[in-house]
Amino acid sequence: MTLSDFIEANLAQLVNEWVDYARTIDLADIKLDENQLRNAGRDILTRIAADMREPQTAAQQKAKSRGNRPNRQSDFNVVAHQHADDRLSQGYGINEVVAEYRALRASVLRTWLQTARDNVTAFQEMIRFNEAIDQMLAESVRQYAQRTERIRDLFAGVLAHDLRSPLGAIINSADVLLRDGALSATSVKAAANAQRGAVRMKRMIDDLFIFTRTRLGDTLPVDFTPQDMRRIAEDAADEVRATYPDVHIDVGLTGELTGAWDGARVGQMLVNLLANAVQHGAGDIAVRATREGEDVVLAVSNSGAPIPARALPTLFDPLTRASVLPVRRGTAPGMGLGLYICRCIAQAHHGIIQVESTDEATVFTVRMPRFPASPASPAGAPNR
Repeated sequence: MTLSDFIEANLAQLVNEWVDYARTIDLADIKLDENQLRNAGRDILTRIAADMREPQTAAQQKAKSRGNRPNRQSDFNVVAHQHADDRLSQGYGINEVVAEYRALRASVLRTWLQTARDNVTAFQEMIRFNEAIDQMLAESVRQYAQRTERIRDLFAGVLAHDLRSPLGAIINSADVLLRDGALSATSVKAAANAQRGAVRMKRMIDDLFIFTRTRLGDTLPVDFTPQDMRRIAEDAADEVRATYPDVHIDVGLTGELTGAWDGARVGQMLVNLLANAVQHGAGDIAVRATREGEDVVLAVSNSGAPIPARALPTLFDPLTRASVLPVRRGTAPGMGLGLYICRCIAQAHHGIIQVESTDEATVFTVRMPRFPASPASPAGAPNR
């Protein structure tokens, strides 16, 4: 009798052992009924037995050992994905899901060894079974992780969206207070501090909102309208000066700088680059905008310690930050999303962003066409 035949012949016994073990890891506030436990074990074992009967070449075996199963929508993978989805919805953690597979493996092999002959065929059957259950486990873990990430991204996106309204009220209220000539000098200073803090919070929330949208596979929304890069650059510099009054920002603008862009997005990109220069640079900061052919080139530079070479490959990745990057005193390092958002915005405008860092200066350069044909898609969506 082959191991696949043995599994099907002893399915009831093996499922009973699965159920007995599952009850030992049942969480205090989660009680799965008998049918939920039995159906899951029966489906997994049935698909594994069917997989073991399929012809398999050496190349296919090698591919499976590396976690590559060509048909992601096969019945085998569907069962693994469904089990992960069910356990996630039922409150199980990833450790409990892995433990279930470990127990199932041990139960099958222990029972099989009590009846199998000690020969090469039995050994090969065990290898094939372990391959199948490892693949099933890998698919369940992958599905569990992807679902968990999506739930987390959805939560962050909803949170960022909902925080915009109350934060906008704070910014507007601070602006009204600053226009009140009857305020004392102390009150004016307090209102100005509140406004600067709220503007910084808004910038971080906007970054978080874009991050979650691109993580969820959505394109970065851009609205191309006639714009003047001179005004965008000056406004971005003014916004950063308002947040960091002690920082000097030199703006240099040359050539014809009109085009069709999403002014708000490009402004956000420049603000992020300038804020990054403030937080990690030293000395004066410069922003330059020039026209080169049918492109506009933006450059934000600062002096200070160069970015370490080991940090450059992941510099534009989300939520990464080299621990060796210096942070200027009196500034907040943020969430590590600023440069990622800059890349998203540049790509949405069919542009590119690059960085060059030496002992003399660190320069972030963005090159964009003056008149992009249409929005790019997806804008900076991370690879999975």
